[in-house]
Amino acid sequence: MNKKVTFVLIFFLVANCSFNSNSKFWTKKKIIEVETDSKITEIFKKDKIFKKEVNPELEIKLTENLIKNSFLNNLNNNNGRTNYDGNLKKSSRFKFSKIDNFDFSEPEVKFHKNNLIFFDNKGSILKFDNSSKLIWKKNFYKKYEKKLKPLLSFANNNEILIVGDNLSKFYAININSGELLWEKINSSPFNSQIKIYKDRFFAIDFDNILRCFSIEDGEEIWQFKTEKTFIKSQKKLSLLIVNNKIIFNNSLGDVTALDIRTGNMIWQKPTQTSSIYEDSFSLKTSDLIASKETILFSNNKNEFYSLNINKGTLNWKQKINSNLRPTLVGNLIFTVSMEGFLVIVNNKNGNIVRSTDIFQKFKSKHRKKIKPIGFIVGVDKVYLTTSNGRLLIIDILNGKTSSILKIDNKKISRPFVLNQNLFIVEKSSIIKLD
Repeated sequence: MNKKVTFVLIFFLVANCSFNSNSKFWTKKKIIEVETDSKITEIFKKDKIFKKEVNPELEIKLTENLIKNSFLNNLNNNNGRTNYDGNLKKSSRFKFSKIDNFDFSEPEVKFHKNNLIFFDNKGSILKFDNSSKLIWKKNFYKKYEKKLKPLLSFANNNEILIVGDNLSKFYAININSGELLWEKINSSPFNSQIKIYKDRFFAIDFDNILRCFSIEDGEEIWQFKTEKTFIKSQKKLSLLIVNNKIIFNNSLGDVTALDIRTGNMIWQKPTQTSSIYEDSFSLKTSDLIASKETILFSNNKNEFYSLNINKGTLNWKQKINSNLRPTLVGNLIFTVSMEGFLVIVNNKNGNIVRSTDIFQKFKSKHRKKIKPIGFIVGVDKVYLTTSNGRLLIIDILNGKTSSILKIDNKKISRPFVLNQNLFIVEKSSIIKLD
């Protein structure tokens, strides 16, 4: 009986107490609910994607000096205005066994003097001369490892080639002879660019740990841990070296600056509002690039950032949807949105100088399926590769696509430049364009 009376009293209170904050009875709970709802709204809101032309009639003339061979040992990741102005004539094909996981990789060509370094489907390292003749071919994998079809990443100086793979192995070879110098196993595979600086090299692994190693023997000198996620990043992470700092991003969008000698943290800048695993899986951030004062990068969450290089503070933020490496030429930032717009931004304030639709020549029904892969800025043109195997040639002066060259029917790599040659990687070869 007492239980029935208690139940009736509770029901009466619930039914008759005011939910108005003036009643003071439910105030605290209601405020908490409102705050929670606000946070949820912020996390899941979608900013409107930038899909319009801005100042399309504005002519842009570049006067900055050309950079020769900016793809060699590029510590700040900014290729600038390259000296390429070729006629795009196919002159050579560097052949290798078909890479099965090519669609999920970000292949990167390395250059040594006038030679080219890449790999094949069994993890063999290939060194070609400039005319596509094979200089040497080396493979340091056991039979069962070859069947796993390792994907390789490289960094090199004039004497040593550092190699990392997706099997947790990393090693060093003599870049002239191909001789194995040492071999190591990491706790997890590298998931980033590899950078060489003096007697050390640096890489980030799938556990979001930046590791510093000795070039001489591969021994670890120091490490810096950031937040670990269960779901691994789909995008290769980026790092750069400038002003005695090593600056890198992780799969959660955090950008961190460390003292390159000690590994001590100088600053850290989170760029995402939450570390939801689904977000970390889908987040694709561009390579970081740096000038003397700023760090620039963007992502596929419609965010383009400029950070102060010394403090990590935000200079400005613009709504541009891109995971492609930007290029800084003088005071102008070049980038290409995932929707097919060439966007030029003022580096000082983040204002959009001009935006032009460079996908206009693609049929509307196919356009949504086509994604930009990567680009370079040449003497007076921008050269952009796409997921459907095309090379777009865009006039910098007016921002219009002047021509489209078919390289393949499927995904191709971003373009690379050495001297007056442009290189593009496809599944079973590298195409050289004069």
